[in-house]
Amino acid sequence: MPKTNLLYIITKLELGGAQKQLLSLIKGLDKQAYNIFLFTAEDGLLIKEALALDGLTLKRSRFLERKINPLKDLLALIEIYGFIKKNRIQIVHTHSSKAGILGRLAAGLAKTKIIIHTVHGWSFHDYQSLIASRFYLFLEKICASFTSKIIVVSSWDKDKGLKNSVGREDQYVLIRYGIDYTDFQNREKRDAVRKSLGFNDADLIVGMVACFKPQKSPLDFIKLAFAVRKDFSNAKFILVGDGVLFKKVRCLIKKLHLEGRVILAGWRRDIPSILSCLDVFVLTSLWEGFPIVVLEAMASGVPLVATDTGGVGEVVVDGKTGYLVKARDLGSLQNQVVKLLRDNQKRDEFAKLSRVVVSAKKFLLNIMVKHTEELYSNLARHPALSGIAPVLSRQTRRCENA
Repeated sequence: MPKTNLLYIITKLELGGAQKQLLSLIKGLDKQAYNIFLFTAEDGLLIKEALALDGLTLKRSRFLERKINPLKDLLALIEIYGFIKKNRIQIVHTHSSKAGILGRLAAGLAKTKIIIHTVHGWSFHDYQSLIASRFYLFLEKICASFTSKIIVVSSWDKDKGLKNSVGREDQYVLIRYGIDYTDFQNREKRDAVRKSLGFNDADLIVGMVACFKPQKSPLDFIKLAFAVRKDFSNAKFILVGDGVLFKKVRCLIKKLHLEGRVILAGWRRDIPSILSCLDVFVLTSLWEGFPIVVLEAMASGVPLVATDTGGVGEVVVDGKTGYLVKARDLGSLQNQVVKLLRDNQKRDEFAKLSRVVVSAKKFLLNIMVKHTEELYSNLARHPALSGIAPVLSRQTRRCENA
């Protein structure tokens, strides 16, 4: 059997959950069945990892970027279209919002037989202006009309899409994130890692791993650190990541006199090691799809307090594997973190049950790869399920007859 030409498109290979999951998927795919291509932005912290993957042809674009730029966006669209035609791509699978729009438009214009999009959180949300939210929703609806299947990583994303009339219910497929559980079983290195970061044995460590952008609300983490230190003189905080809000985060640390209390660790490649040294993990996101770092923290045996956004509640059972609070409810966030720091037994209970939940089959990496390959095979065997929807076909015929 000839190999299938499979193209992945993602806006930028930064150190995020969607990017890490995509590279893990590519690594796990059957290389005897697919010729694998990846189209992405020119730079990104995970470019080196992508270049190291066997059987992957990487295309780096100088036009594709996260910010809206009409000229560059048009050029990226044309470039993706040309790449699809040149390499005779049979399956286009897009990831992230910007790439999901441009990639699917290009694939539709190129009459690609199978077009798939994975939702890592919708492009429209409650923290946008009404105009921006409606604009992104309009684009999602247009692209859904010629998308073969829409993969969601949480039931919450499916419900939100259908509630906003994005696609049909039969287009949606739930394929949850998966992790390699064994990567996070290194608690025995806890003391060495803590020492390398400047913590001592008596310190209680609260940490978060996130990009410094409005979605993740890192300033709320700094405010939390200020509030918790009143109850615990030995509490220390570590924030792993970087981004557009870095200067504001650093300024707030200085303003609240938290120098020495809060460590800004930057981007780290040793996330399992960082998680192993924490006493409590916190996530302050305002909106989410399904943050993979929650799975990683739970697999590491770290009790957590997270905002109840997106699909977080589908893995974190409030009061049993962690605590859930409303976004921007700093009072509740502080109370739950303090409660865990005061109760060693509760932390141990949460950690034990968290490991059980995450080790279940539905959150394993090999299961995610298996389900994705099954989707590709099913769509290839049943052309009626993967053809471009009638809406695009009618539009194409109008252009050809004009």
